[in-house]
Amino acid sequence: MSTEGWTTVGVVLAMVVVMALNVAGPDMVLAAALTLLLALGVLEPAEALSGFANPALGTIAALFVVAAGIRETGALDFIGRTVLGQPRSVASAQIRLMFPVGLLSGFMNNTPVVAMFVPMLQRWSKQARISVSKLMIPLSYAAILGGTCTLIGTSTNLVVAGLAASRAEPVELGMFDVSVLGVPALLVGVLYIVVASRWLLPARRSVDRDVTDVREYAIAFQVEQGSPVVNETIEACLRSLPKLYLFELEREGQVFPAVSPQTRLKAGDVLRFTGIVVDAAVDLRKMGLVPEESAITGRPDRSWVEAVLAAQSPLIGRTVRDAKFRTQYDAAILAIHRQGERISAKVGDIVLQPGDLLLLEAEPGFAARHRADPSFVLLSPVADSAPPNHSRAPVAIAILVAVVGLNTAGLMPLLTAALLGAGALILTGCLRGHQARRSLDLRVLITIGAALGIGLAVESSGAARYLGDALVQASAPFGPIALLGAVFAATSLLAGVVYTATAAAIMYPIAAAAGAEAGMPGEAAALLVMHAASTAFSSPIGYAANLIVYGPGGYKYSDFIRLGLPLQVLLGVLSVTILWWLWL
Repeated sequence: MSTEGWTTVGVVLAMVVVMALNVAGPDMVLAAALTLLLALGVLEPAEALSGFANPALGTIAALFVVAAGIRETGALDFIGRTVLGQPRSVASAQIRLMFPVGLLSGFMNNTPVVAMFVPMLQRWSKQARISVSKLMIPLSYAAILGGTCTLIGTSTNLVVAGLAASRAEPVELGMFDVSVLGVPALLVGVLYIVVASRWLLPARRSVDRDVTDVREYAIAFQVEQGSPVVNETIEACLRSLPKLYLFELEREGQVFPAVSPQTRLKAGDVLRFTGIVVDAAVDLRKMGLVPEESAITGRPDRSWVEAVLAAQSPLIGRTVRDAKFRTQYDAAILAIHRQGERISAKVGDIVLQPGDLLLLEAEPGFAARHRADPSFVLLSPVADSAPPNHSRAPVAIAILVAVVGLNTAGLMPLLTAALLGAGALILTGCLRGHQARRSLDLRVLITIGAALGIGLAVESSGAARYLGDALVQASAPFGPIALLGAVFAATSLLAGVVYTATAAAIMYPIAAAAGAEAGMPGEAAALLVMHAASTAFSSPIGYAANLIVYGPGGYKYSDFIRLGLPLQVLLGVLSVTILWWLWL
């Protein structure tokens, strides 16, 4: 191997060690490694930046926007409420959860799918009286397995597809070419989790970050036309919100102070709550409930802000109505909390006092614009409080189906279809410009772009061919199955300590070189690396989906090893067997 090859191997090994020790984020580590390879002369500037011009990276960015459109319209929440239902056992709950999640993850990047399902699952586990730890890892594993079923299900697949298409002898992979490994893995994985989690996945308590929160408000919400909770019983809708108490319902001008849990909600109903409203903001908005003041203004794009009233504020001593707060600040006061007590009077009649904590509904830039306003001591936006646009959910789902359909039918490349889908979501009002920009995860895009450049260095420096030959020679005495198994094991182990897309970018050139030496088709090598990198179940580090559920599930590191390592071995045997049967 040349000097450049050994230099590349040394940089990659150092990068893996730094990432395994969690010294810095993967985007910083990979960017530093790429810069080092450029400075040492292994890569030319055009080669170093080629990963950022790879169509795979543009496709991932466009799919982030498409996923945001599904999230912001509440389409995923509607799907979850429809299919999850009322399970009778832990196994039933896991099956109800994993198959829909796996299906969705096949057509959306699996990381945002997990992120969107976590709060829904926290509510659902309370309703079903099931330990949330019995559901969070199955959620992550199902999303990962579902992502292996299509080309767009995970960024790892797209990274490998980009590398394969850019080789001297390009390998073009279609939307469902990866399904030959992904679908059997999903079926076997779900069966394994349902059976094995009974013994291998302990019941744990999630980290409750809200135990010290005592900001209670009294607030009224109205049921929107077309809300997902219309015709649902109060018990079914609200029992997952233990920090709220429904003390009154108003329907068509008639007030009901005592409401039966079996009462079915109608559009236009006004529900009056007391309790810790801020913590339930996201849940209430996803149910299609809007604050009564918000319903009056007709401004569904607004989010919530908490503001503490300063002693020198000109609002002090005046009622909310007389102060004309809405006119002066273009914001509505939804509720007021005062010195440890909630105020149940009508908001317009409350006389404002110094230190009052106001729950406001305002446009997204309100907190930044009034940060220096002497009327307020403190301004704090409420995270994820902007309501989903439920009326556009069918449009968002139709656009997602169109993106998949156009590519599957061979009418246009995935990048083109995804960009058109992202544009259509913005033009149809499913997504606003600032939401689309916010959906682009710069850290992930930098990581993938740098990983593609490093993968090119591994190949162009001769390191891939050298390591591939070594892998072939080591496994040759044991036959082609041993070669497949060695590639799978090396890739999956590497994916357990570094970002999975990085592991795939490093291992694919090596696997392709080894496969060519052993007479393996280029498609088989690509599918093997895709699948091996995506099955890092025994570690929460390599895959973002595992990291997302780590805290909410209350897990220990050993929980992933206990349940995930046998699954990793099982799927390795399954993948090697299928590839051997089809191609060798």
